[in-house]
Amino acid sequence: MIRVVIVDDEALVRSGFTMILNATEDIRVVGTAAGIDALDVIRAEKPDVLLLDIRMPQVDGLTLLSVVDTLPDRPAIAMLTTFDADEYVMAALGSGASGFLLKDTEPEQLAQYVRALAAGGVVLSARASRTLLDSHPGLGRTVDAEADRVSTLTDRERQVLTLVAHGLSNAEIAGRLYLGSGTVKDHVSAILAKLGVGSRVQAALAAQRAGLLDDRNVES
Repeated sequence: MIRVVIVDDEALVRSGFTMILNATEDIRVVGTAAGIDALDVIRAEKPDVLLLDIRMPQVDGLTLLSVVDTLPDRPAIAMLTTFDADEYVMAALGSGASGFLLKDTEPEQLAQYVRALAAGGVVLSARASRTLLDSHPGLGRTVDAEADRVSTLTDRERQVLTLVAHGLSNAEIAGRLYLGSGTVKDHVSAILAKLGVGSRVQAALAAQRAGLLDDRNVES
């Protein structure tokens, strides 16, 4: 059972996400918080996945992220936002978040995203990612350079990178490509080194900027 905590200052978001996720057989929302008491809930429930609002009036989502990142039983974290482009998103991704979701994510996709997070994957709303990249000219200027780096990958590494960007964990990629988990781990390490990035999230964004992904949301 995948244990989830939802932190958001909007009661409607908390209740809506809880209803959607609890309707599945393998996911349970074990706690929710409006922000101010979020850390106590997270420490008490030790969730596998944390869905964390990036903007809250009582406590900043980035501040909570930095604290949760130090916990011994750190959950996988995805930031929640109502904005297609949010100036805090890149900071969150650089601070250890495994992705970000729009609050109007389709119900059937929400459960898939949570499963991907729990399995060690990344989740990036394609619509939000495109708008985010468009709204940050500095990121756009890296497209040609990243395309050059992606071109140095082997065919197998490009396959692995595409599956990473679609939220699959190493074990899931191994099953999909009929490889050993250790081999996939080696491929991922080589990909990060060749792209000059430090995380799977950054690699996924690089894949998207380089045109490896289609128009679907990045998901498992």
